[in-house]
Amino acid sequence: MAVSSRVPPSTANSTRASARASARATARATIRPGAGGTSRPDLEVSGGRWITDWRPEDPDFWNGPGRPTARQNLIWSVFCEFLGFAVWQMWSVTVIFLPRAGIDLTSSQQFWLVSLPPLIGAAARIPYSFTVPVFGGRNWTVISALLLLIPTVSTTLALAAGNPPVWLLFVIAATAGLGGGNFASSMSNITFFYPKSEKGQALGINAAGGNLGVAVAQLVIPVAVSVFAFGTFDPNLPMAGLIWIPLILVAAWGAHRYMHNIADARNDIRGSLSALKEKHLWIISFLYVGAFGSFMGFGSVFPTLIKNQFPDFSSFTVLGASLTLAFLGPLVGSLSRPYGGRLADRVGGAKVSIVVFLCMALVTTVMVLTLDSISFAVYLVLFLVLFTLTGLANGSVYRMIPTVFELSVPADDPVGHERKSAAALGYIGAVGGFGGFVIPQVLNLSKNATGSFSTAFWVFAAAYLVMAGVTWAVYHRPGTRFAAENV
Repeated sequence: MAVSSRVPPSTANSTRASARASARATARATIRPGAGGTSRPDLEVSGGRWITDWRPEDPDFWNGPGRPTARQNLIWSVFCEFLGFAVWQMWSVTVIFLPRAGIDLTSSQQFWLVSLPPLIGAAARIPYSFTVPVFGGRNWTVISALLLLIPTVSTTLALAAGNPPVWLLFVIAATAGLGGGNFASSMSNITFFYPKSEKGQALGINAAGGNLGVAVAQLVIPVAVSVFAFGTFDPNLPMAGLIWIPLILVAAWGAHRYMHNIADARNDIRGSLSALKEKHLWIISFLYVGAFGSFMGFGSVFPTLIKNQFPDFSSFTVLGASLTLAFLGPLVGSLSRPYGGRLADRVGGAKVSIVVFLCMALVTTVMVLTLDSISFAVYLVLFLVLFTLTGLANGSVYRMIPTVFELSVPADDPVGHERKSAAALGYIGAVGGFGGFVIPQVLNLSKNATGSFSTAFWVFAAAYLVMAGVTWAVYHRPGTRFAAENV
């Protein structure tokens, strides 16, 4: 969400205004002696852990109390966002164990169950983007962490009760989408803590740490439902929700104890509304659906695809624990995301994005042509390559945003490119998340209409080709300003 110190806070927000007034009355930056007799700025916080004089662009302040304070907030932000992603995706792997517990779902119901959390999560990102300036970053992190108890506790209770109605499973799965909103508020909060020179790296760490939650959920839940229970259920499905509850409580406690609110963090309503009028917001949102949307969509549906295509490999037992290799896909996708951004820094985001989208089209085409004849090992390798490419695309497309807005917004624009770019980051992240819903549903439609997933993969291949073409035509075509600046 966009931020600017020039936009006054809402007078209607009396709670936040009073908290800020109280903080200013009791907390200020002071000067204390440092090593060698020199003076350094020090940080004091008031009740409620409100900071009233946060100056990350001031070298003395940043090299004094600024950096360690920002790092402390980043650590707890990553942990809370990690849990958000894990809860967001817990139904993607829980669904494959439902038949073993006597809960029979049709193929269509399974795809709806794994696509509802991405849909709600993408929608939740928009209001979550506004929460940090309203409640405070530390306060909202505590709230958003505790909200994760809704899907985890309800999942535990519903699966412990035995054979719940399908509609109830849909409702509970939808509440898991709350975890998807955490990304928007977490990224918005960390934006306030870091100077421009280190903002990109901090946001990359925050995003990658969150994305890893998908892989960990798909690795840990099968183990939990088969081992870490007390012999009451077979399989122990309530553990799919129960295992996250202690971690959520630790995250909420840690955020309450160690994080901070920044009093000068403000919503930029004008910048947000102005950004919606920029055509490049919608163009890059389309590209981000192919990048982050593909990561979330395939991450949600990969366990189900393995179960449908290779049921003998959907899970296997090691020392009494059930495992699935589906977690490897989100894992490599998460780890490759920072490299996409770094590569974009070196050779240009548009160039990297074009090559990656073309490779994604190639991989999905190979998958279509060999879907009925390949072994599970080849199938897994193809998907791991595809997940790696989605991670690279996440990094390269996201890296393009500030440069594109800097070049496209006129110098005399009253809002300015920085404020529009900051707003665009939140909107693009929200729109891209809808790909997590689209991909499972396209696969579902293909299966119901033709009895095969081939048509869906043809659609994906065509979409990636279009995205590569749009990236070239708009941002890399010779003669354009974007190409000249190597966006």
